[in-house]
Amino acid sequence: MRVYLPSTLPALARAAAEGELGPAPLTGYAVTPALTEWYASGDTEELEYVALTEAARASLRMLAADRADGVAAAPRRVVVAVEVPDGALSMGADLEERARVRLAESVPMAKVAAVHIDDGGAADDIEAAIAALPASDGGDDDARFTVDGAEAHELMWYATQEIPDLLG
Repeated sequence: MRVYLPSTLPALARAAAEGELGPAPLTGYAVTPALTEWYASGDTEELEYVALTEAARASLRMLAADRADGVAAAPRRVVVAVEVPDGALSMGADLEERARVRLAESVPMAKVAAVHIDDGGAADDIEAAIAALPASDGGDDDARFTVDGAEAHELMWYATQEIPDLLG
């Protein structure tokens, strides 16, 4: 099953150095039965895009958490697409997001299919979205609009062999 794992550039660098995405458990996003039922009119490609978008939103929150912890990270959302056996994950209707899944084990970098990262031109909008997250969570419509504005930027697709260049 294709799973989209939210990340940041520093976390991707750690994973590349360690040879695996972890530590477990990992939260990811995938085309789950609940997502398929909710988005009944979509084909597989559309459903995968929804899962990728959910992972990108989670990446934005990871960037905000890094900033709060004093970790400097480029304002670029990162999503790592991995292939894992269906039995390696759990999902359920009780999860808040319909596409959310849990991986009980770390994922070897050999299972990475691709990496999706914001283009450098998205930096200003990503910075604004990070700053607006607390107000957005508090119900501020203008802040929510700013956070949603980050999604106007499509994530760029990179092959696994390009990861060292992305981190260099």
